[in-house]
Amino acid sequence: MFGRGLLKGLSITMRHFIESYYYDRNPLRWFSLKGRYDQEWLEKRQAVDGRGIFTIQYPEQKRQITENFRFIPMLVYEETPEDPRCTACGICARVCPPQCIWIERGTDDKGRPKAQPAGFWIDATICMSCGFCAEFCPFDAIKMDHDYEIAVYERQELLFDLEKLRRPTTYHAQIHPRAWQEEQRAKAEKEAKKKADKDQAG
Repeated sequence: MFGRGLLKGLSITMRHFIESYYYDRNPLRWFSLKGRYDQEWLEKRQAVDGRGIFTIQYPEQKRQITENFRFIPMLVYEETPEDPRCTACGICARVCPPQCIWIERGTDDKGRPKAQPAGFWIDATICMSCGFCAEFCPFDAIKMDHDYEIAVYERQELLFDLEKLRRPTTYHAQIHPRAWQEEQRAKAEKEAKKKADKDQAG
């Protein structure tokens, strides 16, 4: 029958239109916004078999970010911001495809170079969030952040320096729990092997 496919498509659209109101709220409370920003309802709507109003009411509601989500890189430090893991080796800057990383190596009191950055900059307007810098860093000093709300009025504010890039290991463990556990496990195995080799040599 000519036009059958069109009618079928329109019927599906109408069904979703009606369900978007009926499924979200009791018909007796159609004019009430109570529960519109409820986290439980958001999870129901975003489920595989979810129905209702699929649109997330941002910024009141935010989609849950997966652990592997990556945005602007961050520099991880252990205890204090002045003692980062980064040694200013420059590997991240060399492997960066858009070349958006600049590093200035620090110096000691005698002017000799030391394994610590005096300056570290990432241009967020150029960064493609590929994660190569975090992947190739031999000291696990760079990780990919989850903070995507970085909109500003001035473009130069998107040139991130050390102050904006530094994050504690506790923050890294919070947004990347599985990766953090794997790093700790590998670190413990390395220390145990090192101790065993020392005992065997002694």
